[in-house]
Amino acid sequence: MSIPAEIILAIAGLLLMISVLVSKVSDRFGVPALLLFLLLGMLAGSDGPGGIYFDDPALTQFIGVIALGFILFSGGLGTDWQSIRPVLKQGVILATLGVAVTALLIGLFAQWVLGISLLEGLLLGAIVSSTDAAAVMSVLRSKSISLKGQLKPLLELESGSNDPMAVFLTIGLIGILAQQIDSPMILLGQLVLQMALGALLGYGLGRTLIWIVNRVKLNYDGLYPVLTLAFVLLVYGVASVLGGNGFLAVYLSGIVVGNSDFIHKRSLLRFHDGLAWLMQIAMFLTLGLLVFPSQLFPVIGVGLLIVLWLMLVARPVAVFIGLIGSKMSAREKALISWVGLRGAVPIILATYPRVAGLPSAPLIFNIVFFVVLASVLLQGTSIPRVAHWLRVEAPLTPKRSFPLEYTPVKGLKSELRELVIPARSFAVGRAIVELHLPRDVLVILIGRGDEFLVSTGSTVLQGGDTLLILADQDQFRQVADSLTAPRVDVG
Repeated sequence: MSIPAEIILAIAGLLLMISVLVSKVSDRFGVPALLLFLLLGMLAGSDGPGGIYFDDPALTQFIGVIALGFILFSGGLGTDWQSIRPVLKQGVILATLGVAVTALLIGLFAQWVLGISLLEGLLLGAIVSSTDAAAVMSVLRSKSISLKGQLKPLLELESGSNDPMAVFLTIGLIGILAQQIDSPMILLGQLVLQMALGALLGYGLGRTLIWIVNRVKLNYDGLYPVLTLAFVLLVYGVASVLGGNGFLAVYLSGIVVGNSDFIHKRSLLRFHDGLAWLMQIAMFLTLGLLVFPSQLFPVIGVGLLIVLWLMLVARPVAVFIGLIGSKMSAREKALISWVGLRGAVPIILATYPRVAGLPSAPLIFNIVFFVVLASVLLQGTSIPRVAHWLRVEAPLTPKRSFPLEYTPVKGLKSELRELVIPARSFAVGRAIVELHLPRDVLVILIGRGDEFLVSTGSTVLQGGDTLLILADQDQFRQVADSLTAPRVDVG
């Protein structure tokens, strides 16, 4: 019996609305939103009170791939190149070698506890090898906690860039199991080709989008989001067709675009942030519908063993090996080890063996789903306490919303940027005119406490002031370095 389209639309709208509302629970109690979305999907599914029967791994995989592409692009847009550049080497190592080590250790353990073949164990390890920093950051934000030093940019870089490696290993191992790939050396060659092509295409196409947006004046502002939406699909498709890694290309193109100046930047960033949330909700709901909770009970025992091995052995070993030679302390490495939460990507990857028709696919899918749930519950809810115990937490600086927006026009590279004046800055107690800012740099507005001040040359700065500055990227960096420099006390 077919369900009328109107009923399907109403149910979809209801589930989306409930998902948005339950995100408040995440903010209040520090529970990662992805867990709530998954649980909502499970409640709506065939084993829950919703009773919606859904068992289509191919469709789920298709939805997941599209959603992940937009999520990675949005993550790239929000990545500050200046903050990740100092940890670029460590992030790349964790996203490649760290993923491989995690997959190997999980694979060996899974072979032992499940009695499956080594290749099937490695496939399970590859599927659960990527991390989700978005869940970590949402928990920290809900508790008004940040992380010291380079921990936050390193975690964001690792999680944004380790999905391509997990996808590659998963598809490659499925190819070997299905006897479509004859030799591991072929797999190694494909890895180099996919990563190199993905990186080159991501950078090149990202620069191309900046050129198009800044030089092709569209008659309607509403077409710019459509243009960038089409761009994400194009990047993933072109990279994949040419043999590159589409996810890596999308993520890198997002970094290139997000760290460039272009018209309608703020509105486009907000559009893709909202789109990423929509994709996350749709993806998690679909994944929740796909799982049959009654099938998870038989794997609870072995699932817990694999989760504990992942949390206490595989992830820490991968992190400490990946960070050999870095200047990070043992406490910082321990925090990185603990916050390796698993998210939606492992569940999406768990649909690949089912689509390929592997005999062990149902077992792998149920274990992966349980591992993700247990990881989020055990690790996600304990992150604030662990960060405090390791003494690596820092106060979260709230992001101020200014009561104005600025849309750059063609030929003007300047953009509105925010800068917080530290309490020990040399600029504290000085009038703006005394700072000798470049002529092309304008302080438009000053946020102080709950008030906003229109700046003049005689306005005296205070520690904690948030300046809204109109400047291009290079000028802003110079001004930021100058205004955040510490005051030198004489005597």
